[in-house]
Amino acid sequence: MEAKRLVEVLRSRGMTCATAESCTGGGVGAAITAVPGASEVFLGGIVSYANSVKRDVLGVDGELLDGVGPISAECAAQMAAGVRELLKSDIAVSVTGLAGPGGDGAHPAGFVWFGLATADGVATENKTFPGDRENVRAAAVEHAISLLLSKAESACTR
Repeated sequence: MEAKRLVEVLRSRGMTCATAESCTGGGVGAAITAVPGASEVFLGGIVSYANSVKRDVLGVDGELLDGVGPISAECAAQMAAGVRELLKSDIAVSVTGLAGPGGDGAHPAGFVWFGLATADGVATENKTFPGDRENVRAAAVEHAISLLLSKAESACTR
């Protein structure tokens, strides 16, 4: 299980992580905290399902939310950077997208943006996952954990 490996790698490197989630509704944090010992490395997460939480808690620009919208690279980047700063973690991941069942006219169901924030900056990527709402959410959780794991494994030890 990648969450178990993530906790092991973070612990061995003396690193912490945090999450900012929208369409996964806390699933990334739940997967990490299911691993014994996660309290040593997981600082917490913000479930920012509403745009007001993205704006007021995570610091996502309101004009960005009104313009390009919450399902965007810009929003994912600001969510990840915001939760990293708020919780003072070494790395943070964000997830924002459309789990379905239908699209919104601009994005198909299953379209998800991810942000990954470190002291070196923020990277974003998007994926489109097949399947129903449950499958999309599960795949997004798995991918977010794999992003954290990849970054933790490539990080220099303190």
